[in-house]
Amino acid sequence: MKEFLKKMTEWVLDKEEEAAKHCKIDLDDLQRQIDFIVRKRDDLKRECEENLQELEHILKRLETIKARESICKRD
Repeated sequence: MKEFLKKMTEWVLDKEEEAAKHCKIDLDDLQRQIDFIVRKRDDLKRECEENLQELEHILKRLETIKARESICKRD
């Protein structure tokens, strides 16, 4: 499904590019699309950063637990 959406997006962009070559594109509509994509990109970037921070937190906790268990194994 992901590959299908990528191909559809490329097809639409090709059509818009062709329309732009013939000066048949609404610049306001294009700017709305650009603004939407920028917002979406920024939202995804923020979400990914939050997820990475959470994973780092979990990883540190697991490493601490492992270190404490290693101490128990030595005794």
